[in-house]
Amino acid sequence: MSHVEKAPLPKSGKFWTHPSVVALTEDGDPVERVISLASSVALNAMQAGWAGPPFDPFKLAEHLKIAVVPREDIPDARIVQLSDGKFQIEFNPNRPRGRVRYSIAHDLAHTLFSDCGEQVRYRLGRQEQKADDWQLEMLCNVGAAEFLMPVGSFPDLKSEATEIDPLLALRSKFDVSTEALLLRVTRLTEQPCAMFTASRQETGEAAGRYHIDYSVFSRAWPKRIASGTALPKTSLIGDCTAIGFTAKGDEQWPEPFGKAHVECVGIAPYPTKSYPRIVGMVRPLDARPSDVPKLTILKGDATEPRGTGKRIVAHVVNDKASLWGAGFGLAMRRKWPVVQDRFREWAESNRRAFRLGNTFQSNIDSEVSAFQMICQHGYGPSQKPRLRYSALQTCLEKLAHEASRIRASVHMPRIGTGQGGGAWGLVQQLIDEILCANGLNVTVYDLPDGPVPSGIGQRQTSLFDE
Repeated sequence: MSHVEKAPLPKSGKFWTHPSVVALTEDGDPVERVISLASSVALNAMQAGWAGPPFDPFKLAEHLKIAVVPREDIPDARIVQLSDGKFQIEFNPNRPRGRVRYSIAHDLAHTLFSDCGEQVRYRLGRQEQKADDWQLEMLCNVGAAEFLMPVGSFPDLKSEATEIDPLLALRSKFDVSTEALLLRVTRLTEQPCAMFTASRQETGEAAGRYHIDYSVFSRAWPKRIASGTALPKTSLIGDCTAIGFTAKGDEQWPEPFGKAHVECVGIAPYPTKSYPRIVGMVRPLDARPSDVPKLTILKGDATEPRGTGKRIVAHVVNDKASLWGAGFGLAMRRKWPVVQDRFREWAESNRRAFRLGNTFQSNIDSEVSAFQMICQHGYGPSQKPRLRYSALQTCLEKLAHEASRIRASVHMPRIGTGQGGGAWGLVQQLIDEILCANGLNVTVYDLPDGPVPSGIGQRQTSLFDE
């Protein structure tokens, strides 16, 4: 077993020390928190018509009512809060197009932090940078990646290889950063691997050593290397001494990897640093093929969940009516009246909780429970979809937590596409990335004689095509 060395930590013993980061996450994982918040922003924008690829950060800023103003005297970009409380992004239009897109997305990510308006956020000079400002910059890179390649938007990447050369070739195709592309591929792939970023310590006892800034693991390798973990002194990633330099090979890595195959590339350094940051993919050499949980679509009835053991039957409900009178809700009400009664009692006695993004669970018997997800706004005929994708994301995250806690499989109808009017292509991808990627088996049931959304099995040209 290899020895895991940690980067020197502050006296508090915590790796994350920047006040903005601490305020955002407290004791949680800031990377996952930023991804979730950025995903929610992106889904709300997609609900309003923001489309891609490529996904235009200028359009996203317009949706968020954030002005974007060119200024040639700005080195890169910055976000400021105006006297009326609104934000404005100022950017240098003479920078390369890809850099401008990334900078706008990066500064939009600053708004995910509640204290964004307390000071001008921009790439500080060496004399102005504080010791842990890099943490905030790094997390804004993560947010920018989610804006440029939002959740549910690149299903074809699921089958892509995880080697660095083909991934670098795809980067220009989608007009995104290397970091953004590797993040999205890692969250989609069924191969055992992890995406990581690392930076070189340039001062102190650890000078010359590379340490993990953050890592994101694929669904087939649900392990985690802690931020701050030191990499071997002789690690090949030290060969990426300039932006664009790549390195590949097998070497001993800290647990949980041990002997691993590493492929990486140098990218732009932090503002205060001389050496490039490193972003790459790592695969354990001794990983055995495993059955990755998948979404299975069957002909059947979701009120008769198949299999044994703990099972959760999940469905979408609206935020206005506590009595289900149509769609799968009506089927639930007829099959299990007690489920309807419990939900109605809860909704009518907890009006503040009966809102988008919240959930309610009740047991049907010792093995089966019902899980209501409030992510449809209103009910009845509507020219626009009533399903709210951001609320669905939040509900699915809560469902993933509960199903993992009780070790249950998940069963559902084709949620959100009936009375909610949602696009199954996007809903299916959200289920895959939130439930299946968290190790949960999901079964979706279509009634044998029921309608099936068009386009199934075909490549959709729009996330919102039916």
